[in-house]
Amino acid sequence: MRQRLLWKLLIGHIVPVFTVISLMVWHTMDQRAADYLRLLGERYHIAPVELHRLFLDDIHHTMVWGALATLGLTLVLTYLLTRWVLRPLFQITAITRQVADGNYSERVNVVSRYEVGQLADAFNHMAENLEKIEKLRKNMVADIAHELRTPLTNLRGYLEGLSDEVIPPSPETFRMLEQEVLRLVNLVEDLQQLAKADAAKVFLDRQELSLHELLGQIMDLYRPNYQEKGIEVQWSLGDGTDRVMADRDKLLQAIRNLADNAWKYTPVGGVVRIITERKNDGITTAFINSGAIVSEQDIPFIFERFFRADRSRSRSRDAGGAGIGLAIVKELIEAHGGTVGFESGVEGTRVWFQLP
Repeated sequence: MRQRLLWKLLIGHIVPVFTVISLMVWHTMDQRAADYLRLLGERYHIAPVELHRLFLDDIHHTMVWGALATLGLTLVLTYLLTRWVLRPLFQITAITRQVADGNYSERVNVVSRYEVGQLADAFNHMAENLEKIEKLRKNMVADIAHELRTPLTNLRGYLEGLSDEVIPPSPETFRMLEQEVLRLVNLVEDLQQLAKADAAKVFLDRQELSLHELLGQIMDLYRPNYQEKGIEVQWSLGDGTDRVMADRDKLLQAIRNLADNAWKYTPVGGVVRIITERKNDGITTAFINSGAIVSEQDIPFIFERFFRADRSRSRSRDAGGAGIGLAIVKELIEAHGGTVGFESGVEGTRVWFQLP
């Protein structure tokens, strides 16, 4: 394939151009020689026929060998240059086959800063993203298996114990089984919300809403949870940040997930700040909570599905859930044409979204 492409480029570009130029030079030399010898004959009163023929034969012989030598040199130089230019394309072809087979680790060597080099850079960027997505997919499958295995194993153990009459059928046992069932229900609900968030762009019902009212509504709902942990909530609502155009239910879901996330990851006696700011691109809403600092290596993956910065922690409802909440926020806000962001430092963890 690569040889066919290389020779097609060489033949398709060099041969026509070289042929046209050779014919033009040939015709010009014949014309000039005829004019020159005609003037010579008129001036010195000689018959130029035989001299003209000998001159043209000599010129034609020299031109043929010169053309062949030039063509050979041109083919060699153009072959080497074209092969050097097309090398990234050959590498991309070979690596594409490996990517199709599931190997995302190979990269193209960039040899140019121009079009072919830019294509190689774009291909490498695509391969890196595919490698990251594949890694996240494997982690997601493992996390879902873990989420399902733990409650199902507990349910199986207790049900076998009840069936074998090893465990007495007490109210405490049934409450424990109910909690395990609720864990499965909550996981399924999270997955269902994520699926709805993926399709949010198609089903947006935009209307003018009060952002401050929606924030207050969700925080009133979570007030008992915050009071139970002794978390102080501080407000800073900027001027001109109240009215937004959004889908009420979907924006409420995004705010609820951020409030839930802040409550879960703020330590007892901590502080949560809710800030709204008006910027040139839109209105920004931020939830800032005190607590552990998230490492810089984890920040790029915070909004990925099933990703959690501290994978060793329990995934119970009180300790962080299944790691889908921020992924849902990202899908819902981007469906509105907005953006999301995450920062973590000594001043706290800041999760924000901006609506246009």
